[in-house]
Amino acid sequence: MKMSLGAKTLAMPSPVWVIGTYDAAGTPNLMTVAWGGICCSKPPAVSISLREATYTYACVVQRRAFTVNIPSVSHAAAADLAGVISGRDGDKFAAAGLTAIPSDLVDAPYVREFPLNLECRLVDSLKLGLHTLFVGEIVDVKADEDVLDGEGYPSVAGVRPFTFVVTEQSYYALGNRIGPAFTAKKGAAS
Repeated sequence: MKMSLGAKTLAMPSPVWVIGTYDAAGTPNLMTVAWGGICCSKPPAVSISLREATYTYACVVQRRAFTVNIPSVSHAAAADLAGVISGRDGDKFAAAGLTAIPSDLVDAPYVREFPLNLECRLVDSLKLGLHTLFVGEIVDVKADEDVLDGEGYPSVAGVRPFTFVVTEQSYYALGNRIGPAFTAKKGAAS
């Protein structure tokens, strides 16, 4: 029997992404988000949802750009810190022990220490209530060479991303590979 839990944000899991921006003065800023994902494949694009009250919200609106920085489990503490203090209160890059690298393509910094970085140009936004959904076209992806697989793509084992589970307010590392995708045959039972 299914039990109704009401209208809640209980989708599992949520990615842990650290958003890089510049503020109005050109100071690098970070914010950890869990409300985000791929929203288009052509052109490649991501969406992130931010509350207007956040410092990063104004940065994205003013600069019309952001980076999505994907931390590895070894940077969980830095990612957590970027999500619990405000850029209004100081330099989050310095507080987290991270390095801001200026993008050559968008008006936003990316995080040197994180293995995977997506440079995004803001293309649209939609106010949905408490949050605004920002859509960023991915103009480039940067990856540490040591996380690339034999085909030249980032491997999950190399990047070691982690997720956020809202019901527990906890982070989880990804588990074991269970098999290839897109291999089920029509009509086959699983």
